[in-house]
Amino acid sequence: MSIAEDTLYKTALDYHRRKPAGKLSIKLTKPTNSAQDLSLAYSPGVAAPVLQIAKDRLTAYDYTAKGNLVGIISNGSAILGLGNLGSLASKPVMEGKAVLFKRFANIDAFDLEVNEADPDRFVAIVQSLADTFGGINLEDIKAPECFYIEKKLQALCDVPIFHDDQHGTAIVTLAALLNALLIQRKKLAAVRFVLMGAGAAAIATIELLLHAGADRKNILLVDSNGVVYEGRKNVSEVKAPYAARTAARTLADACVGADVFLGFSVGNMLTPDDLKAMASRPIVFACANPDPEMKPELARVTRSDVIMATGRSDYPNQVNNVLAFPYIFAGALQTRASQINMAMKVACAKAISKLVHEETPPQIRKLYKKEDLRLGADYIIPKPMDPRLLTVVGQAVAQAAQASGVARVPRVRSTKKKPKT
Repeated sequence: MSIAEDTLYKTALDYHRRKPAGKLSIKLTKPTNSAQDLSLAYSPGVAAPVLQIAKDRLTAYDYTAKGNLVGIISNGSAILGLGNLGSLASKPVMEGKAVLFKRFANIDAFDLEVNEADPDRFVAIVQSLADTFGGINLEDIKAPECFYIEKKLQALCDVPIFHDDQHGTAIVTLAALLNALLIQRKKLAAVRFVLMGAGAAAIATIELLLHAGADRKNILLVDSNGVVYEGRKNVSEVKAPYAARTAARTLADACVGADVFLGFSVGNMLTPDDLKAMASRPIVFACANPDPEMKPELARVTRSDVIMATGRSDYPNQVNNVLAFPYIFAGALQTRASQINMAMKVACAKAISKLVHEETPPQIRKLYKKEDLRLGADYIIPKPMDPRLLTVVGQAVAQAAQASGVARVPRVRSTKKKPKT
């Protein structure tokens, strides 16, 4: 551990144990100053909403906090890049996710750390708790179990189930990619893709790319054993649908003539020779953390015509899930949506992408004085602090929920509360 890393480690520990410990608390939203207040908050007054909800489940959104409450649920089997450290160890991350929901979309979130490795038992536990929430954000659950768990819960629950490690990454990747393609004068339907890493983020990204207009024949998926091709042995059922008919067998083979490299793997996987072999005006998203598949400095020395993005905040064009998950839930909660579907994900990505084409708010320009926040190679995606994300992206998602038939209110309700600044 370097001196800088050691300092950050100690500072982070001090931050989290400062009294009160952790990052969350609960507050009251109704008066509780008199006996009358308490009789309304609890017995006997509480019986009235109980009876209404028993008659009509959807009235729970009117009489309880359900409509602005997200459950953040993990079993700790894939915590950040740290691995399977167990459910309790995941709690600081889940609390942190709740902080982001509140900070960026004024959505209340409650974290649940479930000590259960068996996928079916985990599903049963989460299903039994689903009535509590207006939506559920699954987090830090390892692949391939995460695919099975999400799919089962989506079928069993009548609230949105969203595994952010899959779909949040995919949405932000597509948002940034749309602008990178525009700058590089390329079309989504025509470009050739290489996806490095075949976990949750990569598979979800392929699915979203296909729904947005990419051509299945132009996508090569590469895992730790090389290209996922038709006829390859020991390919999991999750990867098998994306096996390509190709003679390419290695990452180097796959990169020849490719327009776009999307990395969701480990650091330093993309070599200068790989980048040189790509097509003119290439796009490289090296999203591995903390070390990207190729560092931007090396990429720019290798190819002056490359557009780069990473998962890191100290480089331009950070592919950051916080640009998506607060607002896709905001749109879902506004409409009391029964699910978060592909139409809502695509709408979210396109709305994020379009913000870059508009004038950046003064407060954001002030925060990033040294950066040129106009559409260009170093600005293909908004900054996380951009206040327009809540209204513009949240409303786009809400409208997509209505148009696709999963909304359960007759109109989009405006967001009255603003996140803290």
